[in-house]
Amino acid sequence: MKFKKTILNFTIFLFIFSILFSSCEKKMTPGEAKEIAKEAYVYGFPMVVNYKTMYNYTLNEKSPEYKAAFNEKSCEARVFTPEDKAIVTPNSDTPYCMFWLDIRSEPIVLSVPEMEDDRYYSFQLIDLYTHNFAYLGTLSTGNKAGKYIVAKEGWKGEKPNGITDILYSETDLFFVVVRTQLIDANDLPNVKAIQEKYQIQELSSFLGEEPVKAAKIDNSLAWNDGDEFTVASLNYMNFMLNLTKPVASEVELRNKFAKLGLGTEKGFDINSFDEETQKAIKEGMQTGLKKMTDFATEVTTTDPMASTKIFGTRDFLTKSAKGNYNLDNFYVLRAIAAQHGLYGNSAQEAIYPTYLMEAAGVPYDAAKFNYTLTFKKDELPPVNAFWSFSIYDGITQLFIHNELDRYLLNSNMLEDFVYNEDGSLTFYMQKDAPEDALKANWLPAPNGPFYCTMRLYGPKEEAVNGEWINPPLLKLVK
Repeated sequence: MKFKKTILNFTIFLFIFSILFSSCEKKMTPGEAKEIAKEAYVYGFPMVVNYKTMYNYTLNEKSPEYKAAFNEKSCEARVFTPEDKAIVTPNSDTPYCMFWLDIRSEPIVLSVPEMEDDRYYSFQLIDLYTHNFAYLGTLSTGNKAGKYIVAKEGWKGEKPNGITDILYSETDLFFVVVRTQLIDANDLPNVKAIQEKYQIQELSSFLGEEPVKAAKIDNSLAWNDGDEFTVASLNYMNFMLNLTKPVASEVELRNKFAKLGLGTEKGFDINSFDEETQKAIKEGMQTGLKKMTDFATEVTTTDPMASTKIFGTRDFLTKSAKGNYNLDNFYVLRAIAAQHGLYGNSAQEAIYPTYLMEAAGVPYDAAKFNYTLTFKKDELPPVNAFWSFSIYDGITQLFIHNELDRYLLNSNMLEDFVYNEDGSLTFYMQKDAPEDALKANWLPAPNGPFYCTMRLYGPKEEAVNGEWINPPLLKLVK
């Protein structure tokens, strides 16, 4: 009896001690909540807009942009138009295959056919953080046929016969963007035939074994456009964090986010905080957004080659943040990359000289001015594949409806352009059409703000290192 009484007393003591200890823990102040919300917003923004794509393409079968379930291929033998709204700053050069893959239950096998020597293609593999963790294609693995396993980090399986290589993903879910070069409008049937040869298989199917029971994603959140710029973004961030495991260097940071409920089983609930803390969290989130906006404005107006420094693997971004911007971490780089060019390629695959504003806080405005861009003779973009120049609405970040259904000018059109007497080539960015003789060089602009992006696929070294400099966009008075 004495022993049982001693155990009971000790249990009561522990219970009382735990209550007293928890009551002594330092309560989170509104100031601390604001700072955490600021960090969390910048860190999580790429995951939030990545969720937008996952929801519209895979989780929500009623979405007008729904493509396929997890681990199912989705390809379209067409180019993007203003009606494609899930991804900002899209390209209209390469018909896409886009699909989400889930390797929680077992690895996936991606199969690619042999490609013509002069046709560019790529499989861009993007994890939940939006890191480009691997590539397949012309510039990375070549145009020979191949079969590739994609497994989660730590997978110990052996490479089966017939497999070319094994790739590893930091996250168990990832997005794949497949680009297949369209040579001209008559080339669509050829692109479609190539897309049909791309193949996705669970490893068990490839090996002819019984399939492994697939995991499911429950309790997904309905996406509302605009939430990425409000405190509601933290709800999506919480969902995505719960699909990942922190790397060792981010455990402390993730523990800090957990003070707001982010990445925890309980989750984030703005209404669970007192009024003052709620206000602080909202202010912190807006401060994070301003940090992104200010940094993007500074970088893009002073460095047209910034795209070579903000897309890539986790390791690349870590080195770029320190080496190029003297930053302790890369989160703001990753955030502005997702905000202004979600799913942009790594520099070895493509670079994107961008014309975002003519000066800090001063957007290009086709309602007031016409603009030109001129390549000097023999100074076209240096590439191993091809190049293009696109224009976007400055508000929606999407393509612009126009009478020509034209959204880009590219290297496949070189024979159609009108050249100047000295051999130079001038493009015209304006709302109204130029004289008929110059229409081939016209890129229709909106009646208001716009920005432009140049794409160099397979950029040569002189483009990557800055030896070749993209020409300026010049303003003309109407």
